[in-house]
Amino acid sequence: MKPHAYGPFPYSLISRRSPLKWPSGARVALWVVPNIEIFSLLERPGGLGPGKIPDIPTWAVRDYGNRVGIARIMQVLDRFGVRATVALNSDICLHHPEIIEEGCKRKWEWMGHNQSNTRRLNEVTAEEEVQIIRDTLSTIERVSGTRPLGWLGSGLQETWNTLDHLATAGCEYVADWGANDDQPYTMTLEDGKTLVSVPYSYDINDKQAFERRNASASDFKDMICRQFDVLYREGAESGRVMHIALHPYLTGLPYRIDALDQALAYICRHEGVWLATGSEIARHHRLQAGGK
Repeated sequence: MKPHAYGPFPYSLISRRSPLKWPSGARVALWVVPNIEIFSLLERPGGLGPGKIPDIPTWAVRDYGNRVGIARIMQVLDRFGVRATVALNSDICLHHPEIIEEGCKRKWEWMGHNQSNTRRLNEVTAEEEVQIIRDTLSTIERVSGTRPLGWLGSGLQETWNTLDHLATAGCEYVADWGANDDQPYTMTLEDGKTLVSVPYSYDINDKQAFERRNASASDFKDMICRQFDVLYREGAESGRVMHIALHPYLTGLPYRIDALDQALAYICRHEGVWLATGSEIARHHRLQAGGK
């Protein structure tokens, strides 16, 4: 896309839109996104800034998520029949294929999330960006057997060219922009190609809650439930997306996992909740928007 002061989509006030209808008259589409990431001992995790390597404590905390935390999250999601949409660093496929095997057993959906979480798209050259996107999607397809239809950038970062590259690579939806809405919408690029933006909350996100706001596990559970209450109420008139972002090294800790269990139990007690994946939400939106 060319540089713009606003995104490649029209401004739209939610109260003036045509009602969005979910399957079976659901009020809310529940979209749960574990971020399964890998960090090299040779680099500092993205966003932490410079520092000496190897940074063993920082690395080990994150490795815990892939060794232990993700298994706890799998158990909780299984209990409620939730199919995750995983924002996946493709290097997980190479170094921890057991995680991919377990996700495929559960028919989880895979979403591209760069090769690792130590480099962002806006930190590499234009040529490297194209290669990262291509290799990320191809690696996940080769190991999982399914090509990702969605994308969440590492650190949610893009360049002016990212959306064009994603559309060319066959992606149907992207979550980087999703903090600006509670409903999906169509993004139209200069060549006429389109992507669907799917809501992705910065707030109902354990990384923001625990690392930046010092929330307790109970606080995070309450945030999820209160967010759901409002979206469920509003969804009676026009459907909403309830997104929950999880990181196994955070929510997968023993003293936090029960908060996720309790929050999902609360949500799933309600009728009219569609347990959806990213591609299901995006494709249903396209049907409502006349295929756009």
